Amino acid sequence: MEVSPDPGVATHGEPGARSPKLLVQVRERLRTLHYSIRTEQQYLDWIKRFILYHGKRHPSALGPDHVEAFLSHLAVDRAVAASTQAQAKSAILFLYREVLRCELPWLAGITAAKASQRLPVVLTVDEVRRLLEIFSREIPDHWLPVNLLYGGGLRLLEALRLRVKDVDFARGEILIRDGKGAKDRVTMLPRRLHDPLRTHLAAVRALHEHECMAGRGTVWLPHALERKYPNANREWTWQYVFPADRLSRDPRSRAWHRHHLGEASLQRAFKRAVALSGIAKPATPHTLRHSFATHLLEGGYDIRTVQELLGHRDVSTTMIYTHVLNRGGRGVISPLDR
Repeated sequence: MEVSPDPGVATHGEPGARSPKLLVQVRERLRTLHYSIRTEQQYLDWIKRFILYHGKRHPSALGPDHVEAFLSHLAVDRAVAASTQAQAKSAILFLYREVLRCELPWLAGITAAKASQRLPVVLTVDEVRRLLEIFSREIPDHWLPVNLLYGGGLRLLEALRLRVKDVDFARGEILIRDGKGAKDRVTMLPRRLHDPLRTHLAAVRALHEHECMAGRGTVWLPHALERKYPNANREWTWQYVFPADRLSRDPRSRAWHRHHLGEASLQRAFKRAVALSGIAKPATPHTLRHSFATHLLEGGYDIRTVQELLGHRDVSTTMIYTHVLNRGGRGVISPLDR
């Protein structure tokens, strides 16, 4: 293959013939395989870094040694986390396998970043109560999603991406669609949130109906559903439970929709609430998920039940919460306390 002066262009066939730029090809392949917009952005970023690291040479002119050198550079010179290095490796392998159609041999020469083994930050029941009281009093606009994070053990984006159709009041359940690992799961909808959530949804529905009357009211639909069901993006059941306060442009279709509440908004609110509560822990919204799991185990629920609610593939992932129970290591009573 001839290497183009522009690392984003690959030339094929007749003289002067040009295929789409490399990154355009990568983007198209990612969308064909239904990768998320976040994965798309991250993979494109890592592929750009890989090309720049090797002096803007086209990846077709590079080989396994160049991949190993780049990934080892991340671990040794940049001291990135193991998960960051793994993400970069996945992006580069996607480029070679799915776009350039080239299988790389096992990358044995990579210096792997050491995976950290840290215990999660967990709040006590009293600390969670104080935090939720702060939201109720000082930051009421974010009180409901924060309660769902703790009450159902949801990840931040799982809560923000909830759609009306995924909330089942009759069964007291929340259906998490396309969660981590592209898996669906069911978790609980706390009873004490039924009435506040119904009131919230009534206000959201009024806003949605007003938007529809004004010729708007659309929402982003996953994959090809918008083509298959042309009117579904205006249906009430597909609307987000926590919509953003303004319209935004879809980065792929360029259409204007009302997306869900942004992550940064809730993260800033959470940081402010932690400061106001006086909790001396590096707590984030994800800390509420850790606290949910730990408090269930403290309440006597078996670890398999907690694993299912959290959506963990392996029970060994859930086992980490046994290390942070208030009773000490794995619930063992110290001989000194006897």
